[in-house]
Amino acid sequence: MAASIATRRQALAASVMVGGLARPALAAYPDRPIRWIVGYPPGGATDLVARLLGQSISTRIGQPVVIDNKPGAGSALGAEVLAKSAPDGYSVMNADNGTLIINPVVYHRLAYDPDRDFRPVSLCAGIHILLAVRADSPLRSASEYLARARAAAEPVPYASPGIGSPLHLAMERLARESGARLSHIPYRGMGPALNDVLAGSVGSIVIDYTTGAEMIRAGRIRALAVFSEARLANLPNVPTMAEQGLPGFAAGAWQGLIVPRATPDAAVERLSALLGEALAEPAVRARYEELGLDVPASDPATFARRWQADKAIWQPLIRSLGIKLDG
Repeated sequence: MAASIATRRQALAASVMVGGLARPALAAYPDRPIRWIVGYPPGGATDLVARLLGQSISTRIGQPVVIDNKPGAGSALGAEVLAKSAPDGYSVMNADNGTLIINPVVYHRLAYDPDRDFRPVSLCAGIHILLAVRADSPLRSASEYLARARAAAEPVPYASPGIGSPLHLAMERLARESGARLSHIPYRGMGPALNDVLAGSVGSIVIDYTTGAEMIRAGRIRALAVFSEARLANLPNVPTMAEQGLPGFAAGAWQGLIVPRATPDAAVERLSALLGEALAEPAVRARYEELGLDVPASDPATFARRWQADKAIWQPLIRSLGIKLDG
């Protein structure tokens, strides 16, 4: 009996010792490089956000934040890598609407389940969507564009960066709510889509402001409407879609930092705090303003609410359209 009690006391002492050793290690997190997975190629909006925020966080923690581009299948390949990563706070990814909401519906075979495999850390960018035409188009407003699309004998074509992308779905919703007859011309990315619009092959495009801003400033494309709830500070003369005959219409894209589901609460809270500090940094805010990105609230709960609210809107629309990308 005495031996048994002694054994239990030794076990308790050992557990206290382990706990005591573990607490300083957790308090030191992060004490080695963080891998930041990007599900798209270098140079795009997602990559720009990751590098900007990663550099700010790296400076704060005194450790490298290594950007790891894993492009393919609408960010699904990068998400698969994250899902298989150790849940220790040292592998993160900035996911978007496509990663968490669209891919699970449009792909029959997906190597991850967002609700099962990931947990939200914080929103990190709000992305604005525009309807635009070539600068020499006679159309001057979205109202004119939609009126033409309702009256045309054939659907009016528009370019997008791909089937099932947030931008494509925003246009599908626009067509449904406005009664416009539109024909989707999908491309493999925004670059090829924009090139064909500039060449005159397609008359209109749905584009994110971050990508289209330079062409708008150069006078090569004209924005007819923003899909946001309010006008953009960088485009004060471009009305919202709601101002042009569709009250209540708004659509946008976002990015948020995610980690593997089993990542400890302490690591998630620390990452969320670091991201909030990065987003409050004047240089980061100035760059966001230049890119036309929103600075969202930075906490897990806000991200979780946005994720689930948008899921309830967009997944039924995708199913009703019958969009499938892998047979």
